[in-house]
Amino acid sequence: MSDDKKLDSKEILEMYEKDPVEADRVYLGRVAHKDRRGFLKGAGLATLGGLLGASIPFHRNLPSGLIPVALADNHMIAGKDGLTMLNDRPLNAETPPHLLDDAITPTARHFIRNNGIPPEDVDAASWTLTVDGLVDNPMTMTIADLKSKFEVVTMALTIECGGNGRAFFNPPAKGNQWTYGAVACSNWTGVRLKDVLEAAGVKDNVVYTAHVGADDHLSMKEGKLPISRGMPIEKAMTDNILIAFEQNGAPLHPHNGAPLRLVVPGWPGSCSQKWLTRIYLRDVVHDGPKMTGTAYRVPNRPVSPGEKVDKKDFEIIERMPVKSLITAPANGAAVSGGDVEVRGHAWSGDRNISEVHVSMDFGVTWMKAKVDAPVNSGAWQNFSLNVKLPEKGYYEIWAKAIDDAGEAQPHAINWNPKGYLNNTMHRVAVRYV
Repeated sequence: MSDDKKLDSKEILEMYEKDPVEADRVYLGRVAHKDRRGFLKGAGLATLGGLLGASIPFHRNLPSGLIPVALADNHMIAGKDGLTMLNDRPLNAETPPHLLDDAITPTARHFIRNNGIPPEDVDAASWTLTVDGLVDNPMTMTIADLKSKFEVVTMALTIECGGNGRAFFNPPAKGNQWTYGAVACSNWTGVRLKDVLEAAGVKDNVVYTAHVGADDHLSMKEGKLPISRGMPIEKAMTDNILIAFEQNGAPLHPHNGAPLRLVVPGWPGSCSQKWLTRIYLRDVVHDGPKMTGTAYRVPNRPVSPGEKVDKKDFEIIERMPVKSLITAPANGAAVSGGDVEVRGHAWSGDRNISEVHVSMDFGVTWMKAKVDAPVNSGAWQNFSLNVKLPEKGYYEIWAKAIDDAGEAQPHAINWNPKGYLNNTMHRVAVRYV
């Protein structure tokens, strides 16, 4: 299936009814045999297992053309609740804003952004992490080693996909059409990357980190990585970047990187390598998959919508821009009284939010919301405000965040060819009935 193909229940069922053998090939990568049994292999089997949340012991016996009942019933992703699936190969799913109302995002509602096929063998007891490259003391450690040799800390950290909001670009940008829900702030438990790198001994000529995960490329070609990104060594040595082995007090979800991942708050989520197996240090900017060309890069100047930009004029995305998300009321809510409690979150890369303003009259006037301090560096900040609607009718609640450097959310999209960094104001519709 192509990367931009969505897994839609109605479409799947219609295709299975019309041509079940072709549906097997397209959706599951399955080859039909003469006895009408399907043989799932490679990426098809891994994808199906990921969707169902378990391996399929008798997958060879599943008749060709018979869709698993769990997929026929709903868009199920084991251990996830209410996510909207954008793509199944690789699996990508976002969370509707009203389901992100918790101050700390539950694991079941944390978005999924995959670039390849997740590994099947994720045994935490045997998993190892290698730290090498330009270090004095190369190390290979188990998760138990990390826990015993370094301080274990828990932090609330915000992860946002660089393409969050891509669906609203005009002209459209290719890629997963994220709307608002490719962002979350869970409690992550692990050890500081800084501490591990210091123990390894960072050589003086180190410029960049490089990260490697255990996921397979969509082609399933051995040794081909779907993504390998990194960050400047100065960023890597900050205090709130974790090598994490727990999320919200439990082992990581398989699609959120179990059993080990990086969590790099405030920078594109692609820096937070999942299924982490290796970190190596380099004396040049890392050039792994999704680090070159235009991947996770934006033009080095403002450009007009649709403008062609030379690849040499793109620069790597580092900190994410100031942004806010309204989580209550839900978009389209009907309220019977005029009093509405507005709630949400705001964040801005590695800065703090100083103010959040809310409007109910299409931006003519603004009211200042109450903004909580972050629980720690790297966490989003919660805001709230009670709004009194003056009379029955249709309203829009708008939110605009301002960070401690004075940067505010814009009214209009800063267009770029890849559809990154959309931080326009969030709006939700409310009817006072």
